[in-house]
Amino acid sequence: MSEELANATVTDASHPPAEVEAFTAKLIAALKTVFDPEIPVDVYELGLIYKVDVVDNWDVNVDMTLTAPGCPVAVELPVAVREALEKVEGIGKVAVEMTFDPPWTPERMSEEARLQLNMY
Repeated sequence: MSEELANATVTDASHPPAEVEAFTAKLIAALKTVFDPEIPVDVYELGLIYKVDVVDNWDVNVDMTLTAPGCPVAVELPVAVREALEKVEGIGKVAVEMTFDPPWTPERMSEEARLQLNMY
């Protein structure tokens, strides 16, 4: 089963859809607490989260990117994402991997992010 998480995908074939949906809502809420310090928008709305894999024991693997490869928060932002997700009740181990393939573009931002940044 696959549940949409903005531009990212939550994949989990082992739990009932209602459980995955509730867990996905918790993941989204946690991701929305992490902000890019240079842009006043959270990583979820910016479209920096590419993939979220959830396995049987609620372990979570995240693929994320940055707005630019040379971003000065390249070390801190993935740690902040991991720490935010680790606070989700019932979550297992959390691993966050950085990727720049495909490169981030402003088109990945949500409507909410575009409005916050006056980019509509």
